[in-house]
Formats: sequence, structure tokens, C-alpha cells
Amino acid sequence: MTKTKVAILGAGFISDIHVESYQRFIPEAEIVAVYARNIDKAKAFAEKHHIPAYFDDVDKLLAETDCQVVDICVPNYLHAVNTIKAANAGKHIIIEKPLAVTLEEADEMIATCKANNVKLMYAEELCFAPKYERARQVVKEGAVGEVYMLKQAEKHSGPHTDWFYDINLAGGGVLMDMGCHAMGWFRWMLGNAKVKSVYATMATVLHGHRTKGEDNAVVILEFENGVTCVAEDSWAKHGGMDDRCEIYGKGGVIYADLFMGSSALTYSREGYGYAMEKADTSAGWSFTIFEEVFNQGYPHELKHFIECVREDKTPLVTGEDGRAVLEILYAAYASAGQGKKINLPFNPKVNRPIDLWLNPKQD
Repeated sequence: MTKTKVAILGAGFISDIHVESYQRFIPEAEIVAVYARNIDKAKAFAEKHHIPAYFDDVDKLLAETDCQVVDICVPNYLHAVNTIKAANAGKHIIIEKPLAVTLEEADEMIATCKANNVKLMYAEELCFAPKYERARQVVKEGAVGEVYMLKQAEKHSGPHTDWFYDINLAGGGVLMDMGCHAMGWFRWMLGNAKVKSVYATMATVLHGHRTKGEDNAVVILEFENGVTCVAEDSWAKHGGMDDRCEIYGKGGVIYADLFMGSSALTYSREGYGYAMEKADTSAGWSFTIFEEVFNQGYPHELKHFIECVREDKTPLVTGEDGRAVLEILYAAYASAGQGKKINLPFNPKVNRPIDLWLNPKQD
């Protein structure tokens, strides 16, 4: 079998997850190169995962490898520049959330990919997570009747690396990091229905010593089809990752917990190694996760994206979807800043989405 060659941009936590997914679950893909801004980190990552080439220069990687797909797992502020470079080099692109920092960047990324006839595939894993997908299929079968409300929550005690806390690099706080998952999943559940309005409240409750960004947020979306959606996102919740959804219909309800239903309840006096993502200790009671990467949907989304490249299919989640999510995040920051509901479409020009909260322009 001829394999599809992939280059990974980034050598951090999410890159590890992507590489594990490729190497364990996607035999039709081959990772041929990795890029990191620090050459020693790139080398260490390549040696760890048996990747043949490593670079600290994206232009050089694109020129010297024969990759067909560039998988972008670098910090938010580097998404646009590297997407545009890869597209101009004729490479298909898989890109981690959020699509970009600004709507203007998103528009340029989408346009450049279209001009070069390459696929821009937005890696929203909640659209592929097996438990969430099973719930969606049950809803499509009519199990809960007409859906009138969705809820999605993702919470933990804070990101792995420092750049997440720097609003100049990330564009915001927990909404940019995790709120995008909820917005993407709501649209996925509702067949990409249009959002009518957004209302949000947010605060910095735990990490004020290291960030100006919000670390706790609640966002309420009203869709044009009448469905109300509630997103809860936090970097202020201790005890490891919490990721769950609730689906309310006129004929029933579904609760799906992505982590607790995929774990073994454990008590350890002394503690042990890895328990689950973002758990800072394994002493006492803990939820010992298994097949974490699989349960979160990473192999499924990446396998789908590779299939789209190999068979020239349209991806289920695209750059346009990523842009729609970013517009919702803009409205959420503006709502929290102005203390009122924001109607869509909403396309203000800002340097960072979080500026709409930190420096609101009152009507």
C-alpha cells in the first residue's frame, strides 16, 4: 500500500497525541518529518517517535520533504502563517483548534487553500469522539424526539504549556482553548444551523497571577432553529479533565461523559504514574483512564482526514466550520465585555478576540 506522507508541525502535547493516533490506528499514513521552533526539541521528538527527519524551519521542511499533508499543532498565533505556507506549497492541511486568532486570518487561510486547490481540515475531535457520536446517532434515530437544548462542558485546572496563558500568543483564555470545542459540537449536532445570538459571562478566578485571559466562562447560544445551547469551560476545576455533554429533547434526554465512563475507579495510598489528562496527583481516589486518545476521537478524525486526501473527499469538518466557531467566540468575548446579548453575524476588527472583553466598546 502506498502511504500518505504527513509532516507534523509542533512537538508538544497535542503532537504526541496525533503521532500516537497515526502510528497505532492509521496504517495508511506515514509521518516523514516534524518541525519545532527549537531544533533540540524537534530532534528529541523525532527520536522518540522514530520520525526520519526533523526541522526548525518550516520553509526548509516543505522544500526538502515529499509530504502530502501538513498537520499543524503549533500555538494559535502560528496557525495562519504556517497554513498559508503549506497551502502555497501544495500541501493539504490538518489544523488543530482554534482555526486562527482572528477572522481576517481565517478568511485568508480559507482563500489561500481554495486558490491552491488543497483541503483545509479543521480538527474538532468532539465530532468524532465515539461516545459523543453514538449519542448523535441515537438522536438522529429519534430517541429523544425534537432537541430543544444542548449542553457541553470541558473543565480542568489549566493547560500544559505557558503559551496558552499569554493572550498575545493565544488570542484569549479558556474560550480560545476549550470553548471552541463546544461551539463546534453544537453546530455539528444541529447540522451547522446558524447562530442567532450569543450571551456570555467570564472571569479570571484561579490563574490571575499568570494570565490576563479568562479561566472560567459560561456561554449561551440561541440558534435560528430555536435550540438553546450552553457551554461551560474552565481552567479552574481541580482533579483532572472533565468533558461531558447533555442532550435534551421533547421525548427524552442523553448524558454522555467522555472520561468517567472510560476509566477505572482507583484508590492508591502512595499514588502511581499517569491517571488522566490534567490530574495533578494520583494519590487517594482517582479515575484511571484507558485508551484516552481513542476515546477522545483523535484517531477517528485523523483517519477520516487522511481518507479525504487519498480519495479526494470533502472533509466533514472544514476551515469554514473553524471560522464559524471563531465568530461565535468573538461574540462571546464581546457579550462578556458589554454585558449584553450579541447578535450574529458579528465581524469586528480586533487584534485578539479577548480584546472584545478586556477593552469593550460600549454602544
